Amino acid sequence: MPIYMDRHFVEGATRHAMETAHRQDLEIQGDFDVNIMTYWFDEARSTAFCLAEAPNAEALRDLHAHAHGFVPNEVTEVDPLTVQAFLGRIEDPVADTNAGEGSDQGEIEPAYRSIMFTDLKDSTQIAVQLGDEKAMHLLRVHNAMTREALKANNGREVKTTGDGFLLSFVNAANALDCAIAIQESFKDYNERYPEEKLYVRIGVAAGEPIEEKGDLYGAAVNLASRICAQAKAGGVLVAKIVRDEIKGEKDHLQFTSGGKLTLKGFDQPVDVYEVLWEQPSPTAR
Repeated sequence: MPIYMDRHFVEGATRHAMETAHRQDLEIQGDFDVNIMTYWFDEARSTAFCLAEAPNAEALRDLHAHAHGFVPNEVTEVDPLTVQAFLGRIEDPVADTNAGEGSDQGEIEPAYRSIMFTDLKDSTQIAVQLGDEKAMHLLRVHNAMTREALKANNGREVKTTGDGFLLSFVNAANALDCAIAIQESFKDYNERYPEEKLYVRIGVAAGEPIEEKGDLYGAAVNLASRICAQAKAGGVLVAKIVRDEIKGEKDHLQFTSGGKLTLKGFDQPVDVYEVLWEQPSPTAR
């Protein structure tokens, strides 16, 4: 049978309530020819995800409706192997059916992620001016510095884009720490090698992406890509949701408004903010 991941937004829900709902699903799942594999719950965002085998999406919706009434907001067919790679497991976290609200049973990883795109400025022009061999050397330098910052800040490399990266983080604080570390590395490099300066633009968004065959998809991924394209070379541009998420945690960071951007694929203008880590290059674009 196909594997589906559904998403529920239940305002004010608690982990205990989600554990109870999960057990209710398990009790009657056979009546709907559904096999619930596992679930995740992000209490801070009142969002739950359920992974299940089902004959179709409607059978999964009907199960939830009859079991507890928490009908999913969306249901997507997925590859379970990529779900495991992204979220860490596909087995059921509930080990103790008598676990109470204060129990540690059912502790689960959030599906909500911060998504970052990086882009090396003028990579094609570098190859034309310096030749393919030198350009490849500089690309390796770029890759090494980016990956070093990523490793130091608990991020995950999803893929390279030729002259940039798609990166994933559990929280916005790690994403911004990584973005700043990347830019600081390039600033230091440019001071040491002024004849071959490299500039990177970075865009960060956040949301609940879907992973399929090792890649990430969804609105948050598209938004991060679009924001990266609008960032200044040497700059870090973030969606409002990212700036808001770190309030109280990274209060030392300063931002300046980038205004409202009209981005391809988005119906409404998007509020963006530039991280004031360092004044970008005056020729930045």
